[in-house]
Amino acid sequence: MYGIENEGGFVLLTGEVGTGKTTVCRRLLQSMPDDVEVAFILNPKVSAEELLATICDEFQITYPEGTTSIKVFVARINDYLLDLHQKGRRAVVIIEEAQNLTPEVLEQLRLLTNLETNQRKLLQMIMLGQPELRKMLLHPQLRQLSQRITTRYHLGPLAREEVQPYIDYRLSAAGLVRGQLFARGIGRRLFRLSGGVPRLINIICDRALLGAFVQGKGMVDVRTLRTAAREVFGPDMPRPYRNRVLRIAGLVALLCVCIALGATYLAQKGHFLRQGISRTKVEDPAAEEKVNMVRPDALDRSGPGKDGPVVALASLERPAGTAGARLKESAYGALFAQWHAEYSPGGQEVCDQAQAQGLRCLRASGGLSDLKYMNKPAVLTLVDEKKRQYYGTLTSLEGDRAVIDMGDEIRTVDVREIARWWSGEYLLLWREPPSYRGPLRPGQSGPMVAWVEEQLALARGEVVPAVREKTYSRAMAERVKDFQLESGNVPDGIVGARTIIGLSAFAINGDPCLYDGKERTRDVLHP
Repeated sequence: MYGIENEGGFVLLTGEVGTGKTTVCRRLLQSMPDDVEVAFILNPKVSAEELLATICDEFQITYPEGTTSIKVFVARINDYLLDLHQKGRRAVVIIEEAQNLTPEVLEQLRLLTNLETNQRKLLQMIMLGQPELRKMLLHPQLRQLSQRITTRYHLGPLAREEVQPYIDYRLSAAGLVRGQLFARGIGRRLFRLSGGVPRLINIICDRALLGAFVQGKGMVDVRTLRTAAREVFGPDMPRPYRNRVLRIAGLVALLCVCIALGATYLAQKGHFLRQGISRTKVEDPAAEEKVNMVRPDALDRSGPGKDGPVVALASLERPAGTAGARLKESAYGALFAQWHAEYSPGGQEVCDQAQAQGLRCLRASGGLSDLKYMNKPAVLTLVDEKKRQYYGTLTSLEGDRAVIDMGDEIRTVDVREIARWWSGEYLLLWREPPSYRGPLRPGQSGPMVAWVEEQLALARGEVVPAVREKTYSRAMAERVKDFQLESGNVPDGIVGARTIIGLSAFAINGDPCLYDGKERTRDVLHP
């Protein structure tokens, strides 16, 4: 959209197969300004004459039947562009699979964009293609065209931490209101299988959901996912796995060499080490304990906090001798206590217990900005240096400090400690508005519309309208999209669980929150 509004000559979007170029293009077509005429070309593997004829057909430009003259096509297109300009309109040509264009055709497209006024080009080109298109444009023969590209972007695969939110979003868009259809940890395994390519993620998940249905399972487990992946890929091992196997083999070999060299070194220098250790024990028997208790990166060097004097901040390391299961139950208990609810260890599943007490449960993965946006206490899944999981409940987030309930103790930590130990997975509770009956979409009506309008006003620091809307209009949906975009969520305009949680952060309803104060609006929307 920036490329179109910038009125430059060429816009280039490249990406590997399946990363979403066509999806982005569809979204662009839906958002195209009303004053733009679009010619969409799907199969550019044609000659220059055929491509010009296709552009004429897309713009509904008439030309003599049987015309093969490039001069005639160009003249008709130029006349059409000048006429559009006089009417205050613009023309854009979008070319899919542009890597199939020959250098001769690309040069003809460049010449076609030569027509311009003193203010702007009369024709803009948007080219979508695979990575080899970028290599083509490095050819000296195409340097003039390459210089006219005003906007470039290469669309890569999803990162590992993006896969699970991507799955969650697609399920939400499909109508899933609550519950889970994929077991925990599926996102990481799916990333390794798909390499983060959205198309492969979609295909594998679709096959896995079908497999779970056929087996009568209510959730896709790891075994079903692997079976689905084998059906998708066939006998060939996915490239991400092959690379991973090679990397692991290389690391194992390197580790063996390091162990052998280390053993040799220790054998030669062992007596010096033994003397050093003995001397430490004689001079200071508590030295080792002190080293374990105090870590330089766990101290607060930021000066006095806004709520109290300078204190030494704790670490988020796993409490010694504490089982992960016990910490998990304690964390859930601390979370429920924040909501003045009761949690029974070893009883019903945690989300079922929440629902029985009028609360809802959200399991997801993300970053600290997600938790700040939703402003709700959350159980964090932590991982120690031995890759063992343990748990803590985030109950406060103020500035660069966080308060974590670890069951037997409450620790105040630097937020950097969370980034060090947190896996990104979290579970939080939230309360539905009384009028909530499922995701709110444009065109729907009911009391939920008034609630959304009120919360949007509070989020913006505006006066709540005296007369409330009854229908979720497109105008309100655009305001919701702006809120979603500013807070780091998918701007789809659908008021689902995450959007409700974010909006309810501004409600004065007695629900627990991580932070409070006059700067809430600014902090939440710009964490």
